[in-house]
Amino acid sequence: MSAIVRDLAEVNAELQEQKERADTVDYKIITFSLAGKDYGVDIMNVKEIAKADKFTFVPNAASFVRGVYNLRGDIIPIIDLRTFFHLPLDRKADGQENMLILRIHDQVYGTIVDKIDKVVGINHEHIQPPHPIFGDINIKYISGVVEKAGDLYIILDVVRIFGQNKEEEKEKSSAGDTGSYFAAPAAQVEQVKDQRSTAADSAIGFIKEGLLALRHFAASPLNEVWLRKRFSEWSMGRTAGDVQLRGASDADEYLSSFHSPCMDTFWDDDYAAAVKSILPAGSSGGTIHIWNIGCGKGYESYSFACILKAKYPDLQIKIWSNDNDIMAISQAPNLVFDLDDVPEYCRDFTVKGSSGYSFNQMIKDSIVFEYHDVLNDNPLPDLDMILVRDLMSYFPEPEQMKLIASFTEKLKPKGLVIVGKNEELSGDGWTSVSSDPVSAFVNNA
Repeated sequence: MSAIVRDLAEVNAELQEQKERADTVDYKIITFSLAGKDYGVDIMNVKEIAKADKFTFVPNAASFVRGVYNLRGDIIPIIDLRTFFHLPLDRKADGQENMLILRIHDQVYGTIVDKIDKVVGINHEHIQPPHPIFGDINIKYISGVVEKAGDLYIILDVVRIFGQNKEEEKEKSSAGDTGSYFAAPAAQVEQVKDQRSTAADSAIGFIKEGLLALRHFAASPLNEVWLRKRFSEWSMGRTAGDVQLRGASDADEYLSSFHSPCMDTFWDDDYAAAVKSILPAGSSGGTIHIWNIGCGKGYESYSFACILKAKYPDLQIKIWSNDNDIMAISQAPNLVFDLDDVPEYCRDFTVKGSSGYSFNQMIKDSIVFEYHDVLNDNPLPDLDMILVRDLMSYFPEPEQMKLIASFTEKLKPKGLVIVGKNEELSGDGWTSVSSDPVSAFVNNA
């Protein structure tokens, strides 16, 4: 009798263990439908879910490649899984397609499906190997099948679909197997991306020509990163014919996000704080020499002078402020303003006069305003800092390079250059010390 009791206890324990295993969720899938059947993919391969109806056609691509899509600036290929698996199409009446955005290794793909359902949690031990009965899809693209709450899900092996390696392709080729559906998915997708990249390069080339002709903006390594990022934003939702600049208003709109904050006005408190945060530690005694190129009416020079005086109270400040606008530079030394127009960090350096407020003599004496064309000789002492926001991008590229080379010569070792928020000094000679939205670089000489 005791033996029977022990046997029943063991059976109950085993049943309880099986139930606990069944209740354990250690694997999740995103489920969707294709041609009336339920499928799933490992949730770890799903970047996001999206809807879209505008894909850019790519000539000579495989039939299952619907085109490419701009996903917040990232150009990704779009694969229609219905066409890929030779299944009946279920095109939406409103044109919106359901998409799973997949990340396979370091690549991102969009896949079109009929309907996206839900997240299903399962125990991986319940996944069964695929059976040839699932004839709609080649069995080599199925990692298994699983039943959950009365529904049967076919789990696709998306890593195998999109990530076949070259050795695998070589083995198939030598065996005479070119694959019944997708012989070289990775290669095909890369071909699509290469074609899109070539088309984008061509379109960007026309943009560059338009900016130069319409607004004298010269594309170069100085602004290349911003220009390409801006092109991704600009082309989103536009047809090929609408991408190009059709006049000065388009050029202005394209450049609207390029310029640095607080141009032709006093720097606000936030921008001033960002500038102050990247300034090097000071030393006791001596003079800091600064070159402010393109100072305009002087708002920038006065703002910088107040920041420097607050940062280095024991040092002498000397700013050479140049501009080739003779009207602007002639007004700068006698700038008068209302106190309400001046940011908080500047107010300790202001005095009230008969015509309004101006800066005190200490600040005025620290700035030398001069009419000067920066492309001519610049007889200056060795400099600690150079302030040249946005200006260089409006010089031809050879003159940009010439001016940057002169910075290396004029700056002291570890001297600082503050450029426009969307400009970068490239090369081994410079180290970024930027703090958004301030773009600044240290001379490594």
